[in-house]
Amino acid sequence: MEKEFSGISIECRQGDIVNQEDCEAVVNAANAQLETGGGVAGAIHRAAGPELAKEARPLAPIKPGEAVITSGQKLPNKYVIHCLGPVYGRDKPENEILAACYRNALKLAEEKGIKSIAFPAISTGIFGYPVEEAAKVAFSTIIKEGPSLKQVKKIRFVLHSIQDLEVHERILEQM
Repeated sequence: MEKEFSGISIECRQGDIVNQEDCEAVVNAANAQLETGGGVAGAIHRAAGPELAKEARPLAPIKPGEAVITSGQKLPNKYVIHCLGPVYGRDKPENEILAACYRNALKLAEEKGIKSIAFPAISTGIFGYPVEEAAKVAFSTIIKEGPSLKQVKKIRFVLHSIQDLEVHERILEQM
């Protein structure tokens, strides 16, 4: 599914975040130390190779809502934007912190002249953020930021499960 807002294409697809060859950047749902972990962070670090952790280490730690950028190393993408999402029920206010992740990632993409970026569903895995709530925050933030984006023209949400894809498509359709 794909929709356009302010000249920016927003699409949802099921798949693996490390297999987005046609996106200049992928977003890592990172941990504070920017180290290999589980879920998205583990998949990105495994695919990118050990040099990613070595490049990211001096940028850590980051706080919830913050984003930093590294090269893509062995990924097919030029860049990895690392965002630390909120832990649901602990990092307050969750919705503002999650929105900051998307805003800060897009700001870094703009600064680097990135035209296409792939996001996972930040904070919805081990961090426990309900998928529907997270999708609403993500899409509303991106749509709000859209008019200020001059470089970014394609934003893709790569969802691991068919259930997450269906939720994101439904929320995007309602926007």
